[in-house]
Amino acid sequence: MRKGILSIGLVLLLATSLVGQTADKKVYTLKECVDIALQNNLTVKRSALGLKNADINLDQSRYTMLPSLNVSGSGGSNFGRSIDPTTNSFIDQKIDNVNVNANASLLLFNALRVMNTIRQSVNDKAAAESDYSKAKNDVILNVITLYTSVIFNQELFQNAQFQLKTTQQQLERTKRLEQAGSVPLGNVLDLEAQNATNELNLIQRENTYNLSLLQLKQSMQLPASTPLEVEVPALSVEELSTLQSTEQIYDIAKQNLPEIKAAVFRKESSSYALRASKGALFPRLSLNANAFTNYSSAAKVLNNPIEINNPTIGYLGNDQTAIVRSFGKTFTGTFAEKQFGNQFSDNLSQSVTLNLTIPLFNGYTSRASVERNKVSTIQANINLVDAENRLRQAIETAHNDATAAAKTFASSAKAVKAREEAFRMTKQRYDAGASNYVDYQVSENNLFQAKSDQVRAKYDLIFKKKVLDFYQGKPIDY
Repeated sequence: MRKGILSIGLVLLLATSLVGQTADKKVYTLKECVDIALQNNLTVKRSALGLKNADINLDQSRYTMLPSLNVSGSGGSNFGRSIDPTTNSFIDQKIDNVNVNANASLLLFNALRVMNTIRQSVNDKAAAESDYSKAKNDVILNVITLYTSVIFNQELFQNAQFQLKTTQQQLERTKRLEQAGSVPLGNVLDLEAQNATNELNLIQRENTYNLSLLQLKQSMQLPASTPLEVEVPALSVEELSTLQSTEQIYDIAKQNLPEIKAAVFRKESSSYALRASKGALFPRLSLNANAFTNYSSAAKVLNNPIEINNPTIGYLGNDQTAIVRSFGKTFTGTFAEKQFGNQFSDNLSQSVTLNLTIPLFNGYTSRASVERNKVSTIQANINLVDAENRLRQAIETAHNDATAAAKTFASSAKAVKAREEAFRMTKQRYDAGASNYVDYQVSENNLFQAKSDQVRAKYDLIFKKKVLDFYQGKPIDY
């Protein structure tokens, strides 16, 4: 009696603990678990950054088609003997100067190297988008697997609770019969041993259930202390009689799965990279434009010039007057510093040139780039074939697993039905004293094992069918 009370207390304690935990935990749907995992997963975040880099590279390659424009300037002072930038004569004084230069260049011909680089970047971005989709698909599949595992272990835990409750009820009834002298004490002891075994099994099932919850939290990047309870959806076992063949599923998956798309895009990218590298072997033609102006503090201007005849050129008087010749005429006047703005407009020079570059020898750099891209193209083709082979093998395995799981589930359903009937008959005989405890215990254990096998087969079939749906591009949900 004392052991029976302790057993009942243990069950009540476990039930109370579970009820208390459930009350504090938020019940998450599968969609909520997937959304949290996608938001927190570091692999998905890294893949998103890779997509961002591919987008930047595409923009950069497109902008290469536009003209380049650069403006530069400098300013400084010269001391001592230097050259006057306005007369190119030597002068011994401090000179302040400012130089401004602008140049533009437009590529006219480079054997379509820029266009092929753009096409390469387009395919690289498409491949990055496929990688991003694959990263999310991997997270979704992982969360669904762990979510299904939680529901599966929860059902096994409930089965263990039911088995323990049944054993305890039978133990209490047998004790009353033993006290009345209807059954021997050995039956009570056997049931107490079975009850202890069922208690241990219940604890083990609870630990397995808690572990599956922990793994689900970890996949969602949540701390282990986060309260979590999953919603049990209305799961149904779908028939596999109309299941498509592996060839049909493979043809659909090859068109939909991002890992195959990524391999195809990278194959195209390597092809354009090869063409772009070959463009470096051809001449390059570009149009260049340049504008330059400057300012110098040494620049002078003749104020109030007066035309004179037959002068002595270059004579400077004490009043800093000068005699200069310009356009066949002679003028005299006083020098003054030329204004900043006037110098910038007067000193402006412009040029337009066509530049043709013919590659003759550059240390095998261009040829080596072409050869490396040839190897990369072959490697990309091999990667595509490898991805397709791995996909075909995965589909064939999943198809075989789903077919086997359907057969296992059908067999387990028959086994449960037979074990339930056998246990019902054994229990009737045991209650009537026509059967011993060993037969009763064996029948009960067989029923419990059959139900556990059915639960396992049920969730295995459901998940295997969902995997095949995933390969066919169908949404994976419950």
